[in-house]
Parts: sequence; structure tokens; C-alpha cells
Amino acid sequence: MGEIILQVNHLSKTFGKNEVLRDIDFTVNKGDVTSIIGASGSGKSTLLRCINLLETPTTGEVLFHGKNVAARGMNPAAYRAKVGMVFQSFNLFNNMTVLENCMVGQRKVLRRSREEARQNAVRYLEKVGMVPYQNALPRQISGGQKQRVAIARALAMEPEVLLFDEPTSALDPEMVGEVLDVMRKLAETGMTMLVVTHEMAFARDVSSRVVYMSEGVICEDNTPAELFGNPQQPKTKEFLSRFLQK
Repeated sequence: MGEIILQVNHLSKTFGKNEVLRDIDFTVNKGDVTSIIGASGSGKSTLLRCINLLETPTTGEVLFHGKNVAARGMNPAAYRAKVGMVFQSFNLFNNMTVLENCMVGQRKVLRRSREEARQNAVRYLEKVGMVPYQNALPRQISGGQKQRVAIARALAMEPEVLLFDEPTSALDPEMVGEVLDVMRKLAETGMTMLVVTHEMAFARDVSSRVVYMSEGVICEDNTPAELFGNPQQPKTKEFLSRFLQK
């Protein structure tokens, strides 16, 4: 049992009368790669957005090192510097170069000097193979390259946890591999990662844990070997049989 970094207790989220998440409980241990899988509309992305406080949970707690970050008076920007997020639509600043995109958060949130932010940005751009494009604008690079820059930007904040919200879903098939490759290498370094994905091979081969969600609840939470090899719930079996036939 590793050190618990994130803990979600009895979390629910409603939009009007629509209950999107119901009584979610789970923990993220240091060094874990947890993949969250499930059909579209099962609440996966909303859960990630609640964990990162982009959505306010209706009830329940999000604990970071035991402290409830969803409580009043907490500083979301300081928390997000520790729990970074990579979005499916990249969310790069179109009027900034690749390098500037990786510097801006460091300068504004971490108050790093320009030179320190630049050196750090270059280091992480190197990790994702994007240093040759550091002076390019987002419109001048491919979708896969944009996502690699988004990962470098999140890493440049030196977070303890990285959240990925379907990081390959907006990419052409030939670009998916290059982003998954970066994520695999990150996992090998011991980075704590929480990944909403429909890439079943990644979930099976790279994760330390897999969570299957359906209709706003966690149906199953197990090791990849158990969840893929011996699913316990009928819903999990049905979902996996559809994917594994492809």
C-alpha cells in the first residue's frame, strides 16, 4: 500500500436534475497509474474535472494529502499547480509560442524568473521531443505535437499528480501512438497519473489500476490483470466484450 496522495469521498455531482456522479469513493497512491474507462456519458470526465476543481462537487470531499481542497477558502490555482491536467482539446494559448506556453504558468503561478521558467520549459519540451518546435505557434504544429506540448506544459509546473482527460480522443489515428508513447515513458519514471481513456491497450498494459465507470458510479476497481481477465460485474463484462472484439 503506497502513500495516498488523492482521496475522493462520497463525491456526487448534479447539473440541475441530472445526477452525473453518485457517491464516488476512490484513492490515488503515489506512483500509481490509474486508468478510468467506461462508455461516453458515464461521468469519467466530470469526475476528473471535479478532482481538479474545474467543476465544484455537489457533495463529498476531494482530499489532497488529507486536506479537503473542495472546502471554502482553498486556493484552486496553488492546488492545480500540484495536480496538473492535460485536456483532450490541448488548451494551448494560440497567440504564444510553444516555449511561451510552457513558461506562462511557471511565471504567473510559481513566480519563477523568466530564465528559470525558460530552462525548465526547455527541459520538459526535450522530454516530449518538442524542442525543435519551441518557437512555433500552435497553429503551425500537428495535433499530436500540440498534445505533447500540453503534456510538457503540465510537467513544467512539476506537479505531484497529472490528470489526463481523454488525451488522444481529438487526434488522428496516426498521432495517437506518439502521445501514448510519451505517457508510457512518463509512467516508467514513476509519475502519478490518473487517465480517462478509451485506449484499452494502454489501460491494460501501462496502468497499475483500472476503474470502470457506468452511469455515474464506479462499478469495478481492480488491477488490469483482474479487470480485463476476470471482470466481476456483468456491466464490465459487456463493456469489455464490445471493446475487445474490435
